[in-house]
Amino acid sequence: MEEIDVPTFFLCPISLAIMKDPVTVPTGITYDRESIEKWLFAGKNNTCPMTKQVLSSECELTPNHTLRRLIQSWCTLNASYGIERIPTPKPPINKAQITKLLNEAARSPQMQIKCLKKLRSIAAENETNKRCLESAGAVEFLASFVTNSNAMEESPEGFDNLHESSRPVDEALSILCNLKISELGLKSLVMGRNGTFVDSLTQIMQRGTYESRAYAVLLLKSMLEVAEPMQLISLRQELFVEVIQVLHDHISQQASKSALELLVNTCPWGRNRIKGVEAGAVSILIDLLLDSSLERRASEMILTVLDLLCQCAEGRAELLKHGAGLAIVSKKILRVSQVASERAVRILLSISKFSATNSVLQEMLQIGVVAKLCLVLQVDNSTKTKDKAREVLKLHARAWKNSPCVPENLLSLFPA
Repeated sequence: MEEIDVPTFFLCPISLAIMKDPVTVPTGITYDRESIEKWLFAGKNNTCPMTKQVLSSECELTPNHTLRRLIQSWCTLNASYGIERIPTPKPPINKAQITKLLNEAARSPQMQIKCLKKLRSIAAENETNKRCLESAGAVEFLASFVTNSNAMEESPEGFDNLHESSRPVDEALSILCNLKISELGLKSLVMGRNGTFVDSLTQIMQRGTYESRAYAVLLLKSMLEVAEPMQLISLRQELFVEVIQVLHDHISQQASKSALELLVNTCPWGRNRIKGVEAGAVSILIDLLLDSSLERRASEMILTVLDLLCQCAEGRAELLKHGAGLAIVSKKILRVSQVASERAVRILLSISKFSATNSVLQEMLQIGVVAKLCLVLQVDNSTKTKDKAREVLKLHARAWKNSPCVPENLLSLFPA
């Protein structure tokens, strides 16, 4: 087929492909809608890619109909070269249309399911629609489904009713997760309804279907990433219980990842470490580490959470109580990644500093922890990890000095 030159102004400056839906930003530069939406919304950028000028968070993408018609005409003229005519794009939804849809659903309970399906369809079309949904109040409307589902518990048949209504709840949670809500919108969810929305999501995790529990933990993770310290400190014990249960039940890989990220973000605050330990986190996390098929990132997050939990006495006690606790933490050193090795050595340092009884020291010797720490000093590893391994070995020189697993060239580390 003979090559054909495409006019440069038909090409999107971002994708360098022929524009299917050209739109112009306030700086006067035209981009393909899909490309500029990904840049602004999914990429969370606030500048024009070409001019680097700052764009407002509510900047309008104006359809360039003249350019689109030119492209369509050019495609038709060059059809013999295999060029397909681009279809006329569907116009994006506007705020007034969404507001009308939400008002209809508010007036008629029968319209609510239909409204949810329509909202899902609108959100799936493009990023502009998602931002428009949020600005029209769809987030608050969807959140009300989650909150109202828990009100049914007050009736004698509340539990059964909740499961009968799980489909609209699942739908609402699904849309909320897929909307990629802005930071301001997430903060309003955390603070809205006097903080009861977090409690509502906790109850969904407790009584909902696997699908709704997965959506709830995904949404909670996003919300708590932007929460204020006082909000993180005041989280209830029940939330940690249900998040740990999601990990235990292996609902989905994405749900497990979100649960781990939630624990990484919340455990450093207040008494959250103890809440996590009392929820059974240590035992569940160790059991997860025992899975040989565990991905690298998951191993790193689990060790990070264990490191946080072992900074309290209760966490260290639970790790030592587990028959495989010390062994699996030691095993992950030098076998997963540099990050995992550092977290694992930090855990062993916490144990050595604050919970090192004679029996614990002997166990560390027998299962190869001491040998692994000596190996850390000999291989090419991060300075931080080596320093922590050296600190552990020096702390208990008297107990381990005569061990045959300690290389002779390292005995100088130990005081006489």
